[in-house]
Amino acid sequence: MKKKALATMLVVSMAAAGLAGCGGGGTETTAAPTEAAAAEDDATEAAAEDDAEEAAAPAADGELIRVGIINNDPNESGYRTANDADLKAMFTEENGYDASFAYSLKNDEQITAAQKFIQDEVDYLLLSAADTSGWDSVLQDAQDAGIGVILFDRTIDASEDLYLASIVSDMDKEGETAVNWLADQGLDEYNIIHIQGVMGSAAQQGRTGALDAKVAAEDNWNLVTQQTAEWNSEKAQQIVQSVIDAGTEFNVIYAENDDMAKGAVAALDKANISHGVGKDVIIMGFDCNKWALEELLAQNWNYDGQCNPFQASYIDEVIKKVESGEEITEKTIILEEKGFDATTITEEDVEKYGI
Repeated sequence: MKKKALATMLVVSMAAAGLAGCGGGGTETTAAPTEAAAAEDDATEAAAEDDAEEAAAPAADGELIRVGIINNDPNESGYRTANDADLKAMFTEENGYDASFAYSLKNDEQITAAQKFIQDEVDYLLLSAADTSGWDSVLQDAQDAGIGVILFDRTIDASEDLYLASIVSDMDKEGETAVNWLADQGLDEYNIIHIQGVMGSAAQQGRTGALDAKVAAEDNWNLVTQQTAEWNSEKAQQIVQSVIDAGTEFNVIYAENDDMAKGAVAALDKANISHGVGKDVIIMGFDCNKWALEELLAQNWNYDGQCNPFQASYIDEVIKKVESGEEITEKTIILEEKGFDATTITEEDVEKYGI
C-alpha cells in the first residue's frame, strides 16, 4: 500500500496562501493500534468474513490500511472534540483501517510522534500540525519510506510535493469575513481587545492577519491590547480583567476561539459591563460551538465565525483514490464555512451548524 501511495504522484492545483485550521492546545497521549480479527477455523465462515472485510476496506488487497493520526488534545475545545470524534468514527476496522492516535500542541512532540509512526511503517500519516514550520525533514522521511501524508485542519510551510492533499479551512478568509462584519457595524471608534490563540499556529496567523491589516489601514481602529491566551478561557478572562482594572476604554472583544470569548465575557459579567447586541461591548468568537451560537441567538454575543471540524470523510476519499490508483487532481480541499450574526441567526442555524 505504501508503494502505491508513493507512486501515485500528483497533478495538483495551486494551494491558496494562508490556509489553516481551528482550535489548539493540549498534551500528548497515544492510543495503541487496533488488532485485526483472528481467522476463523471454519472455512465457510472465514470466506464470508474475508468478503465482508474486502468490501469495507479501501485497500485493494483487503488488508487493513494502517494510519497514524497526529492531532491536538481532543479535550481542548468543542471544535477539537468534534474533530477527534469524527476521525475516530471513520478510521475503524469496520471501515478498513488500523488507526493509532497521538495528541500534542507542541511541535517537537508531534514530530517525535511522526517519526515513531514512520518507524512503525504506517501506510498514511494524517497531520494537524501544532506549528506551520519545521516539518520538511519529517515529511521527506515519510515520502522516502513510501508513506502518504495528508494534512487536515491546518496547513504547514512545506513543499506541496511532500504531501498528498491538504484538507483545511481558509483562515485568511475567516479573518477577512469577521473583520468585514465588524467594519459594517459602523462604530465611530473601534477600541479592540484582541485575544489571540497559540502564536505561530496556522489558526492564529489566519485570524490575526486581517485584523492587523485593518488596524494599520484605519485611523479609528485601535488595539487596546493584543495578547495570546493560548486558546484558554481562564487566560482570556485574566487578559480582559487586567484591561478593566487599568480603566482603559474598549468596545470590541475579538477572541480567536469561542472558549476565549467565553472567558472574556466572564470578566465583563464580573465587572457588570454589558455585552451583545445594542450593549457596551461587541463580542466576537470563532468555531461555532453550539453553546456559543446559543449565546448569539440570545444576543449576548454578536458574531461567531464557523470552523468546520468534519474532515474525516474527505481524508477517506483521498485514501480510497490513492489505493485504487487514481490521480489526486485537487491538492487543496477548502472546507465551506460562514460567519453568523446575532441579529440574523436562527434556531435552525444553531442546530445545523453548532458543534
